[in-house]
Amino acid sequence: MTSNAASRFARFLSLADVADVLNVDISVVRELVESNELAAIRIGEHGHWRVEPRALDDYIADQYERRERESQFAQSEFTDIPELFAAPEQ
Repeated sequence: MTSNAASRFARFLSLADVADVLNVDISVVRELVESNELAAIRIGEHGHWRVEPRALDDYIADQYERRERESQFAQSEFTDIPELFAAPEQ
């Protein structure tokens, strides 16, 4: 196999690789895959899970977006309290 073909097929990460990237336990990654939060494929009927780096990047971006939405929602809970947003007295 040429190096070009080898690099083309070296596009999958094991769950252990994903756990290393995310700095979490492999059981956390397994839960993400089994809950379908993180896209993965299973090699063979009882084989190992594999994750494409693109799917991992998408998951990470989704988590940043989710966190941003949660932060904006938390801030918006207090926007209707006038004394928090009243203009300072001169």
